[in-house]
Amino acid sequence: MSRGADTRGVPRIEVIGIAGLPEVRDGDRLGEMIARAAREQGTAIENEDVVVVTQKIVSKAEGMLVSLSTVEPSPFATRFAEESGRDPRLIELVLRESRAIVRMDPDRGILITETRHGFVCANAGIDASNVPGEDMVSLLPRDPDESARRILGELRDAAPDIEAAVVISDTFGRAWREGHVNF
Repeated sequence: MSRGADTRGVPRIEVIGIAGLPEVRDGDRLGEMIARAAREQGTAIENEDVVVVTQKIVSKAEGMLVSLSTVEPSPFATRFAEESGRDPRLIELVLRESRAIVRMDPDRGILITETRHGFVCANAGIDASNVPGEDMVSLLPRDPDESARRILGELRDAAPDIEAAVVISDTFGRAWREGHVNF
């Protein structure tokens, strides 16, 4: 969340984490959950706040988790997986979630792809961290702009007098470089 200006009118930005959110599940109304948790910790959403929501919980709420046990790898995915030492089912999902392959590095097991959204990132943004189960992965939301609009609508349902904004963020690794960038 951001808080517009201090009492002197000096612009400022304040980052306030929201604690107390339960594990997010398919079908959860994130906007309502966030508004409730913020209120309960004494930092209710205010006018002109910018609420930043991580892609992972958006994906969880939208059912964008896939069990690799349900994926049948193509011959191309199988070949690349053999060369790279990766799971062919994961490689298949990367291919399915991609519009184009930008670069391949079998030695590191990385495919740089352009997602259907137009993002260029490692392995189509597919991630196995912070998801339940050994063979589960998280895909990017189908339409992040629509996701943000939906969450904003839920925030407005929970706090009708508040004018806020919603940003969905993700940390993308910079392929072949050290570090990560959050955008």
